[in-house]
Amino acid sequence: MAAQLPAKFVEMLQSMGEPALAQLPNALLTTAPAVAVRINRAKGCDVPAAGMPVEWCADGYYLPERPDFTLDPALHQGLYYVQDASSMAHAAAVEAAIEIVGRKPLRYLDACASPGGKTTAAMDRLPAGSLTVANEFDRRRCSILLENVAKWGNEAVVITNGDASALTPIPDFFDIIAADVPCSGEGMMRKDEHAVEQWSPALVADCATLQRRIVANLWQSLRPGGCFIYSTCTFNTSENEDILRFLISEYGAIPHPIAALNREEIIGAVGLDVPAYRFLPGRVRGEGQFIALLQKADSGERRQLRRPKSAPRAKMPKLPEFLVGNYKYNMIGSDTITAIAADHAEDVELVRSVWPVTAAGVEVATVRGKDIIPAQPLALCRNLSRQLYPEVEVDHDTALNYLRRNAITIEAPRGIVLLTYGHKPLGWVKNLGNRANNLYPAPWRILKS
Repeated sequence: MAAQLPAKFVEMLQSMGEPALAQLPNALLTTAPAVAVRINRAKGCDVPAAGMPVEWCADGYYLPERPDFTLDPALHQGLYYVQDASSMAHAAAVEAAIEIVGRKPLRYLDACASPGGKTTAAMDRLPAGSLTVANEFDRRRCSILLENVAKWGNEAVVITNGDASALTPIPDFFDIIAADVPCSGEGMMRKDEHAVEQWSPALVADCATLQRRIVANLWQSLRPGGCFIYSTCTFNTSENEDILRFLISEYGAIPHPIAALNREEIIGAVGLDVPAYRFLPGRVRGEGQFIALLQKADSGERRQLRRPKSAPRAKMPKLPEFLVGNYKYNMIGSDTITAIAADHAEDVELVRSVWPVTAAGVEVATVRGKDIIPAQPLALCRNLSRQLYPEVEVDHDTALNYLRRNAITIEAPRGIVLLTYGHKPLGWVKNLGNRANNLYPAPWRILKS
């Protein structure tokens, strides 16, 4: 943390007329960030030892100290996600939105999704059979999003790589849209030196302009009666309350409360009489966050969607039933096989016809000559068929060697073997007898010794 904060930033906080914000600079300089994780109950993750519940998220826990997460195989198995506690408020917003929308299953868009914490939290709460589209503009961050979503193990997701302010609207398509928009990052000043160094009034103004473009564009893809979750990790009203005013005045957006966030330590909107929630370091154990829930008025009219014709698919080899359930398998390029729930196939084609899709469903295998090599996302998928390949349980050191993509030796039949750690899937090897070829993805490997 910097020894001091920008003078104009402090002046801005003091001018907002909210005592809690006037006290914020002292909290940013004198208090320390908390450590929290959100567990993956669908994979059977246990509550962490000595973990204390995050007040607004049933799956979130504060930890008494920060362990070395990189060297914990459970993190790489997708059993939990390291996430700031304030960001976990998104789960409560999704739950409130589901109640308002009142239909199942749902189409959900996370428009600014990387690194994936909010996306995975939402997927855990959506009704069975729902489809998630997770978009990230930055290509490098999109790769991180893809990895984290794959590790979480829910395959009902499409990853797209587009500019949220310029995505071609898919009219009245999504039941819930979440936009954790690019912002000036004031809420990260306690733990990110760069957030302090980059801040300026000009940055705030530029971000507010971009945010208006993003929400105006996304609003067209929200179906009437659907819900919009707006959030930032910043404190000023230009990027928060002023954007809510814009949505209300321009589009008739209807603000709704989020019951789980009606807490004394979470302050409300400043200068605007609508339900909104501002998390302030020093009052909560997490970092800065602003979140609000709005509904699109329902006029009863619906715009017709133009469904694309199905594109011809490459011929695939005969495949085993990699996943439990009804899936449609597709060949991507000349060697990659993916699977998407059959009920989602038509919606995925619609998204693919207008947005740049990076991944759809789960990557299940790669074709190498006559061999079909299972893919790492398949190993971590919750619906993996565990009867396909022999399994070998490994100890902690062997698990780390595997995650570093080192060579390992196991006692198992020759051929493809699923390694498990804690009796939960870890990844694939091809056992040759005297050694095993490590099939862990090179970009995912642990570099830390």
